[in-house]
Amino acid sequence: MHGGALPGWLLMALCAVSGAYCLLRGRAGTRQERRTARSEALMGFGMAAMAVPAAVLSPPDWAWAAYALLFGAAALRALRPALHGGHHRHHLVGSLAMVYMALAMAPAVTGSGGGGHAGHGAGGGAGGIPLLTGALLVYYAFYVLGSAGRLLPGTAMAPAGSTGVAGPGPGGFGGGTDGRAELTTACRLTMGIGMFAMLLTL
Repeated sequence: MHGGALPGWLLMALCAVSGAYCLLRGRAGTRQERRTARSEALMGFGMAAMAVPAAVLSPPDWAWAAYALLFGAAALRALRPALHGGHHRHHLVGSLAMVYMALAMAPAVTGSGGGGHAGHGAGGGAGGIPLLTGALLVYYAFYVLGSAGRLLPGTAMAPAGSTGVAGPGPGGFGGGTDGRAELTTACRLTMGIGMFAMLLTL
């Protein structure tokens, strides 16, 4: 990221830990919950890879096309479930945002001999469409605020009279016990903050 390698390392670590937690979540629960967890794990690991400081690892030029293809496929996979609402719409937006960032950064990498590393390293020159970047920043700002609100003390994670199992709240949050649901929401909050920070570098 702009301003040194430390922010990039921190972002990489947060996204990698979030991706690992989502991968563990993908081993249990219903088929729908496992699919959601695997999609979030892919997002977390993809963000972690893009956040590696350029001083440590400058990806080859083809890496940005690979990112775009990978998350383009993830967006197609999320398209049909997104029509039914819930958190799949967020997965669709996130996958498309990753495709957008990969495409926006590819010219900078090509033109600088691989030194830009998506604007997450020391190099600049990253591009993008300001209006689209701004719209995504607004989306993730509201997403982060909404996720943080669900973690505030006293926020109901389960309907009144339930047995302690958190049902899916607005935006598809929930699943599992209260503690697990809060950890899942915290994981999503972390990745939302990470995406916001990455979009700021465009």
